[in-house]
Amino acid sequence: MNTATVIATKFSGLKLPQLDGTFFSNAIRLVALPAAGILAFLLLWSVTAQNIDTSLGKFPGPAAVMEQFNALHDEHQRSREKEQAFYERQEKRNAERVAKDPNYQPKIRAYTGKETFLDQIITSLVTVMSGFLLAVAIAIPLGITIGLSQALNNAINPIIQIFKPVSPLAWLPLVTMVVSALYTSPDPLVAKSFLNSLITVTLCCLWPMVINTAVGVAGIDKDLVNVSKVLRLPALRHVQKIVLPASVPMIFTGMRLSLGVAWMVLIAAEMLAQNPGLGKFVWDEFQNGSSDSLARIMAAVLVIGLIGFLLDRGMLALQKLVSWDKTAN
Repeated sequence: MNTATVIATKFSGLKLPQLDGTFFSNAIRLVALPAAGILAFLLLWSVTAQNIDTSLGKFPGPAAVMEQFNALHDEHQRSREKEQAFYERQEKRNAERVAKDPNYQPKIRAYTGKETFLDQIITSLVTVMSGFLLAVAIAIPLGITIGLSQALNNAINPIIQIFKPVSPLAWLPLVTMVVSALYTSPDPLVAKSFLNSLITVTLCCLWPMVINTAVGVAGIDKDLVNVSKVLRLPALRHVQKIVLPASVPMIFTGMRLSLGVAWMVLIAAEMLAQNPGLGKFVWDEFQNGSSDSLARIMAAVLVIGLIGFLLDRGMLALQKLVSWDKTAN
């Protein structure tokens, strides 16, 4: 039996996927059309950029932005090498001091070099998730309570409607003054600028989550409520077994809206509060005014948009994991 016959025999039993019209339709919808849209955007961006002159030169096109991505990565690598050398020098000095004086207590100073672009991405993600999770811890219990009590809803709803449309940046000066007045530790655990951004994000995340949670709880099927009454479930058991499972889709809708708002608010808050992060990176590059500043700002804009998209997709995946409604998109 030759090789061709052996191969044919082994693969004769395999069932290949049918390349019918549905397969090609899905391939076009999921791959071809998004790719075509991205290519059209890049082409339009490249052509338009060549015709826009600014005080700092031509508006950056895709190629210039890609160069800055490489430059930012190289800067990060150089910064890590400097940090490693900084700690190695300290260890060497401490070893020499201990050799001369065994009673000497070595001290390690923290590296205080400028944060790189990748460091600022991580800082922004930590800040936004901290503010978002704090808002979740407040908004969801409050929304459930409001949804279960019509009287409480009538009492609190006017307050929510008043504060809901307030611009996020209107909160920042108030938050800054309150934090400066109350957070006066000589050795603070976290920087005041971080707290300012975190609390501002939390305040702006609250309202969509509270409203959607309350609406979801208030709209629970009456049959489910009657079942709970027949079984005489205690209040906490009722919330656990009836309220939460039935209102999960609306709760996650509020969470997705809030996370998107939080990410947008954070960038503006970091610009004004000068908290290290992507917002501060954009502002510093704007103030710098070098020939590469526009391309670096555009690189940051693309990263901000990509992270916002990934945060939303991550929240959607979590919703599909814990919710009975698998049709959300």
